[in-house]
Amino acid sequence: MSVFESTYRVYWEDTDAGGVVYHARYLNFLERARTDCLLALGLGQSDLKDKSGQLFVVTRIETDFIHPARLEDELVVTTRVESMKRASMVFAQTIRRKADQQKLNEARVTVACLNSETFKPARLPTQLVAAFQNP
Repeated sequence: MSVFESTYRVYWEDTDAGGVVYHARYLNFLERARTDCLLALGLGQSDLKDKSGQLFVVTRIETDFIHPARLEDELVVTTRVESMKRASMVFAQTIRRKADQQKLNEARVTVACLNSETFKPARLPTQLVAAFQNP
């Protein structure tokens, strides 16, 4: 899977008093898209934790707010893996408004894989590495 797309609607709870998406809410849309991407690959994070004793944590986010999203906009979030190391990966994500394809936000999110008990780095699951190397 080279690029995964998710679609989300902006609700009142996502906005400030002016009906503009509050800056921190973009992180929620990005998180949902990464989770949905993994679920689409059959790699649910609950199963990963319960069966393999591994979990993912965000260690770095670089984001650019380009244009505002507004109440009731439908957003398309694209997610792709930019790079992988032994125990981490970098996702490149973009948020666009569906109606006009206006780019609203770009982000690079670094995620580390950890042992769920010790919180020490753990090797990325082989099925995840295979899924992203063989789209």
